[in-house]
Amino acid sequence: MKTTDSSGDVRLSGISKTYGSFTAVHPLDLTVPQGSFFALLGASGCGKTTTLRMIAGLEEPSSGTVHLGDQDVTALPPYKRPVNTVFQSYALFPHLDIFENVAFGLRRRGIKSVKKQVEDMLELVQLGEQARKKPHQLSGGQQQRVAVARALINHPKVLLLDEPLGALDLKLRRQMQLELKRIQTEVGITFIHVTHDQEEAMTMADTVAVMNAGRVEQLGSPADLYENPRTTFVANFLGTSNLIEAEVDSKSGDDIVLKAGDGKLVLPEARCAAPAGAGGKVLVGVRPEKISLTHADDAGEIPVGRNRVTGRIAATSFIGVSTQYIVDSAVCPELEVYVQNVDRDTRLVPGAEVVLHWSPAHTFGLDAAQDIDAGLEEEAAA
Repeated sequence: MKTTDSSGDVRLSGISKTYGSFTAVHPLDLTVPQGSFFALLGASGCGKTTTLRMIAGLEEPSSGTVHLGDQDVTALPPYKRPVNTVFQSYALFPHLDIFENVAFGLRRRGIKSVKKQVEDMLELVQLGEQARKKPHQLSGGQQQRVAVARALINHPKVLLLDEPLGALDLKLRRQMQLELKRIQTEVGITFIHVTHDQEEAMTMADTVAVMNAGRVEQLGSPADLYENPRTTFVANFLGTSNLIEAEVDSKSGDDIVLKAGDGKLVLPEARCAAPAGAGGKVLVGVRPEKISLTHADDAGEIPVGRNRVTGRIAATSFIGVSTQYIVDSAVCPELEVYVQNVDRDTRLVPGAEVVLHWSPAHTFGLDAAQDIDAGLEEEAAA
């Protein structure tokens, strides 16, 4: 059972890492609550693994401190920190059976009676019947669970996971996501998980920090990050977003009315991360699965009050549970729409005139100027 006691929080204060003139992690403040499943999510080179390694003591910060609870561990070597790490390469001892792999840490600490602790840990990861097998006799997913058991048996305050599912195939990876979440819930200790896989982070983590170019772009629950992205990077890294350039026209109660091409779109002010003054530029965002697609001949049946954009279907792609439509529109080229494959309208084929419509409540707004500034920074860095 998880605890709300903050005495075991992981706190990073002003932590950074530079290599010569290159800054891998810009000064960063981050708190990971005790007992939570926390994910550092980002593309290769964003600084997530470097951050994890500074928590583990495998990298020395260029500035800042690492606290585990009330203890400043910044200057401590890895073996003196109450932390264990599971890597993508499980690094199991091939000559030892599963029981002895898990028992290794206890035996190294001079503990003589290990049987019950090892058996309990193997039961936790559901490998009790595999105890006397060698690592090469297990599947990738089973080996990964052995690595987790070996790390947890030392009762660390924090378990660090560095892309632990990266070597597994898709189906097994999804199974192991649920398995890791179950284990973390049962043991109740802090898991900090590094991944580039958005689905993995959103499936397992209570809180996700999305990293980009050595900085945390946004921090929040998976649902909040998906529904309310604050930057274009987050909007596009977590799933797909349609972004329409618009201009603030007026305000109506709690809503902002925007001009997009010849039409108007409505955006809840609470979901706008951009300045909302008249004439201001806003990127209007909507997820592909939030949009309904109606043939132009039936446009009169669309309920009043929905945001509307007209266009022409450029391409379709059947993707199992849904069909992906690419729609060209005057307000935005290549709008993506996902429509569930239930009673599909057979008229929705390339070349068809259509109306895309969605609830204003499913709309979010991003700062168009910030997006331009970010693009200029990236060009300058390149």
